[in-house]
Amino acid sequence: MSDTDTVPNAAPPGQRPADKAPARSFLSQLELDLRLLGMVGAFIAVCVVFNLLTDGRFLTPRNIFNLSIQTVSVAIMATGMVFIIVTRHIDLSVGALLATASAVMAMMQTRWLPDMMGLPLGHAALPWLSILAGLITGAVIGAFQGWLVGYLTIPAFIVTLGGLLIWRNVGWYITSGQTIGPLDETFQAFGGINGTLGAQWSWIFGLVAAAAAVLALISARRNKIGHGFPVKPVWAEAVVMAIIVGAILGFVAILNAYEIPSRVLARDFAARGAEMPEGFTASYGIPYSVLLLIAVAVVMTVIARKTRLGRYIFATGGNPDAAELSGINTRLLTVKVFSIMGILVAISAVVASARLTNHSNDIGTLDELRVIAAAVIGGTALSGGIGTIYGAILGALIMQSLQSGMAMVGVDAPLQNIVVGTVLVAAVLIDIIYRRRVGGK
Repeated sequence: MSDTDTVPNAAPPGQRPADKAPARSFLSQLELDLRLLGMVGAFIAVCVVFNLLTDGRFLTPRNIFNLSIQTVSVAIMATGMVFIIVTRHIDLSVGALLATASAVMAMMQTRWLPDMMGLPLGHAALPWLSILAGLITGAVIGAFQGWLVGYLTIPAFIVTLGGLLIWRNVGWYITSGQTIGPLDETFQAFGGINGTLGAQWSWIFGLVAAAAAVLALISARRNKIGHGFPVKPVWAEAVVMAIIVGAILGFVAILNAYEIPSRVLARDFAARGAEMPEGFTASYGIPYSVLLLIAVAVVMTVIARKTRLGRYIFATGGNPDAAELSGINTRLLTVKVFSIMGILVAISAVVASARLTNHSNDIGTLDELRVIAAAVIGGTALSGGIGTIYGAILGALIMQSLQSGMAMVGVDAPLQNIVVGTVLVAAVLIDIIYRRRVGGK
């Protein structure tokens, strides 16, 4: 083998490499996902437009904090909806199932556990036992719906449409149509503003997360080199690392810039029997609910990319017949996927009810549409086989930004829904055009 065969873009004697092949563009050397860049660009454009329309109020630390905690519930469910849609199914029952799981957890910590086990209100075990009950409820209902789809071959659309009607009203009967609250204070910490890390621990978390991201990129590069795969230039790798680290630390800095109101601090000091020092300030930092979303995103990404279950999910979505012929138990896989969705719905129920500090019968209304829209806007193909966890989360963030921005501008609710629906259809159209062009190359 000659030297020119072993060196990419090598030129014959007497000819410059530049004459043989043009240099790769800056973006191509960074090897960034163009669809991801498009979504990030759309998100930035939305933020800039609404910031101008609201005279700078949209991008304040306070609004970004609120936007973060408002996105969490839908984003968590959207990560599970990616698996559902990738396997060529749909789940219309997530909003109703959220209401049932929320009702179970609310009743557990306010009535059932105190009555059955004699645990007083405020007992340390109440919130955790309630959350466990909610997770079991979500997993069992999700697995049952998956069994109906996988083993009885009832279309997922019909099963979950029935679930939408059933579970919403099951939740109503559990609580007898009452609003249950206030919920346990520890439970409320998962809602956002009632539970945050504070400035110091937020910085510690941000630095650890940034270091972990850098180490992950370095490890991935070494693995590629070890297996003989091509890698990005060192400078391109450094640019990607800098972007990720800057995004993490910038997000932490923004949340730390949102200071707790002095009246709230004074009330907390008074509750402890102390007097607040003159000029004392404190920041909210990263909410626990956002940490929960990050944990879910990491776990779901690992499942999708690093486990046999994830490979089976995408293989089945790409070609169900070939997957079954290759030995994949697609029926059991369907049960697992719907069970995972049920667990994630229960986690979202924790966040949603904790943010409200109570359970209400309308909780989760229309969440099924928001979750599906977030997954689709994030690039999950309705034809199956294609989807990303980070794309679904970004899709949820874009949708929430649109709704929050329009609410701040004063747009009526009907027009907000019209805009979101238009964006959803446009996102699917753009995705179809993009895939056709990429497939045609």
